[in-house]
Amino acid sequence: MHIVLIEPEIPGNTGNISRLCAATGIELHLVKPLGFSVDDKHLKRAGLDYWPLVKVHLHENFAEVLALYRGGKFHFASTKAPRSYAEANYGKDDLLVFGKETAGIPEEILRQHLEECIRIPMIAAARSLNLSNAVAVVAYEALRQQGFPGLSAAGYIV
Repeated sequence: MHIVLIEPEIPGNTGNISRLCAATGIELHLVKPLGFSVDDKHLKRAGLDYWPLVKVHLHENFAEVLALYRGGKFHFASTKAPRSYAEANYGKDDLLVFGKETAGIPEEILRQHLEECIRIPMIAAARSLNLSNAVAVVAYEALRQQGFPGLSAAGYIV
């Protein structure tokens, strides 16, 4: 599976997501422009010593991702989506796409992929979840549907 972050802004969120990717074997795609340097100490600290376990891809723009994974199954997470993430069917090569913290996925991308948009249900008064939390919620549902391939039950929280 793949997690795609379009123009992430906060290094700590991306670091947390990289740790999730390391723990699950999910590949991480970062779409420029980034709101931080990949050498950022906050990014490195949030990912701890997990960075060697993460396969990271840097892309100049989202069109590059679409071209590389033409024919792939994309899931676009948005607070504006009509369908819950739990209603989607996920496969081992799917791409889970998330937008930047302050604006989400650009509207033009969402309009082009309405049928592939998913949301995490929450109360109407809540604007959204933290990006790294949202990624974890969707990623683990996708992994659950696949029977947690390649993952052991030996993990624990530190």
